[in-house]
Amino acid sequence: MATGRIFKRKIYERLLKWKETSNGNSALLVQGARRIGKSTIVEEFAQREYASYILIDFTMCPQEVFNLFNDVSDLNYIFLRLQLIYHVQLVNRNSLIIFDEVQFQPKARQAIKSLVADHRYDYIETGSLISIRKNTQNILIPSEEERINMYPMDYEEFHWALGDTATIPLLRSVWEHPQPLKEAHRKLMRDFRLYMLVGGMPQAVNAYLETNNFEAVDRAKRLILNIYDEDFGKIDPSGKAARIFAAIPAQLNSNASRYQISSVIAGAKAEEYVELVSEMEKSMTVNISHHCDDPNVGMAAFEDLKQYKMFVGDTGLFVTLAFKDKDFTENILYNKLLNDKLSSNLGYLYENIVAQMLVCSGNKLFFHTWPTESGKHNYEIDFLLSRGTKVVPVEVKSSTYKTHVSLDEFCKKYSSRIANDRYLIYTKDYDKKDAVRYLPTYLAYFL
Repeated sequence: MATGRIFKRKIYERLLKWKETSNGNSALLVQGARRIGKSTIVEEFAQREYASYILIDFTMCPQEVFNLFNDVSDLNYIFLRLQLIYHVQLVNRNSLIIFDEVQFQPKARQAIKSLVADHRYDYIETGSLISIRKNTQNILIPSEEERINMYPMDYEEFHWALGDTATIPLLRSVWEHPQPLKEAHRKLMRDFRLYMLVGGMPQAVNAYLETNNFEAVDRAKRLILNIYDEDFGKIDPSGKAARIFAAIPAQLNSNASRYQISSVIAGAKAEEYVELVSEMEKSMTVNISHHCDDPNVGMAAFEDLKQYKMFVGDTGLFVTLAFKDKDFTENILYNKLLNDKLSSNLGYLYENIVAQMLVCSGNKLFFHTWPTESGKHNYEIDFLLSRGTKVVPVEVKSSTYKTHVSLDEFCKKYSSRIANDRYLIYTKDYDKKDAVRYLPTYLAYFL
């Protein structure tokens, strides 16, 4: 979906690397949530790196094109028809064929095996996993298919969109040589809150650049959320997936130690929804953090699939989702967050953005809870990261408070498993006391 601008995206370098190393011996599947810019960046890549290309959008291509892939026994005929229909001359070893939204024609994905073996052209598929699995139950997934994940624009890509190439290198040097930023911290936090509000969906970023108006940004995000609602209906026609998604802000606001499915769907039991939640996670519209029952290296072996927290894949969408049923003028998050007046009970926004940044950096999300000595409450570590042979605990605070009882107790309990550093992410300037590093939220980008 065109946004009016072509934004610089890091995934472009990965596309280049695939082209160079594969040399036509594999196809590439770029997978991610809807409206994150997959089609745009792949088409830009095709225009710049190939003599010619054909983009087949399986949501709107002619029926003849759709049917061509039902039988791939005669590739010469298929290539001839595609060139005639799209008015493009394909060049041996210098043309790219793009299967856009390939989940809508599973036979085209299955055909990759034959197409790659033919070796005349290169192939990139784009797809939203929201329906890929549903549509591939009866086809053979090609082993010649490499896959990469694409996410909403990260914090650096957002700065690039604003024409700023200096901030992230500066922050990287601070990360590598930690020190308080003093006067610069206030502006850096304000810039980061802007990223939280606008988010990383190209349409929303474009709306902000075009209008400098949050109402226009909110409108763009509502359109995306409406698309997600429709897509959730493909996973689950009963509407439960859409309800689970819509309840994320309320669930995080409840301050419960996990997503309470029974409070969203009456009588529901967590074990009955493991598969549906897994489908939602694969759609990349949400980020799931599972409870790790025994925090240690190799946490996936101890994850509890029935106990999880759910975050929205893009924090900008989260801001809109929280007030989706109300008029934009009632969305208090925009003014409160931008002016740093966010009350503590809205602090889950910071947890959501940290989850988003960790996932985008390649981390799998885990959290850990255990009862206090009295048994009346739980200690909780928001995120656990695996680094080498050690575990790194991360606690997120939306406020200025430096209290970290859970962090201290966790480090006592699992002292032999903990790395030298443990992090408290909050809204104030960088600090370090004993083994705890206090990170302003924007530095969580480097975790």
